[in-house]
Amino acid sequence: MKIAVLSRNPKLYSTRRLLEAGTERGHDMKRYDYLKCHMNIASMRPTIFLGDDELKDHDAVIPRIGASHTFFGTAVVRQFEMMGTYSVNESVAISRSRDKLRSLQLLSRKGIGLPVTAFAHDTKATGHLIKLCGGAPIVIKLLEGTQGVGVVLAETTKAAESVIEAFRGMDANILAQEFIKEAGGADIRCFVVGDKVVAAMKRQGAEGEFRSNLHRGGNAAVVKITPEERSTAVRAARIMGLNVAGVDLLRSNHGPVIMEVNSSPGLEGIEQATGKDVAGKIIEFIEKNAKGGSTRTRGKG
Repeated sequence: MKIAVLSRNPKLYSTRRLLEAGTERGHDMKRYDYLKCHMNIASMRPTIFLGDDELKDHDAVIPRIGASHTFFGTAVVRQFEMMGTYSVNESVAISRSRDKLRSLQLLSRKGIGLPVTAFAHDTKATGHLIKLCGGAPIVIKLLEGTQGVGVVLAETTKAAESVIEAFRGMDANILAQEFIKEAGGADIRCFVVGDKVVAAMKRQGAEGEFRSNLHRGGNAAVVKITPEERSTAVRAARIMGLNVAGVDLLRSNHGPVIMEVNSSPGLEGIEQATGKDVAGKIIEFIEKNAKGGSTRTRGKG
């Protein structure tokens, strides 16, 4: 099969591993910087180019779209879909998962466990937001933040009011969420491929840090997840319409609660923590599903 990896940086661990895993299985693997692509949309025959080269006859694409380039990146993925190329994660599913508020609304509608979450535009509703989340301490998140950036733990009501006022003063959209104290600064990353959790790791935040992101100094270790956690992660990915997803959850007193569903989860932390060939699992999934150049959308909304 001819498989394209849409990634800006060939040196990234995830990019290298996907290329290696596909090559080891005898596939023709190519990496393309999606920001350097251009598309012919007006034609009856949709085409996509990288410089003077037309990118055609691909059986599948693996999108690795950065959060800051979602709009253009998903347009490139959509162009491949229009050309009949199978995308392991479809453009609409990537866009859906990148909208944090929409994601939570969709998960809530389907009964997935979530932290109590509040959203408002009017700063006069600040007191009500804090109350809805059970009072301080609460977590305040920028909707556009990634890798733990723009996430603040406000330990008092006064601090929460100040943070919300500051963010809204910059015309930033924020969510207020219940603080899951019993999680102890740790979360679980479930790596979903198809309808299975193929690997799971526990990420523990650095001392004094409530965010568990590895980019912020956290550490990772293999973890045994419960059947409920496994089912919750798979259902969350399915609701987003993602075939490959990193589902982050917390262990709360009332069961697993979803924090985020990531459409381009990194491979380095999960492979090193678990010793599993996650990249290979993704290639195997493509082998089983990229037939006839057809795409499919698993979720709605």
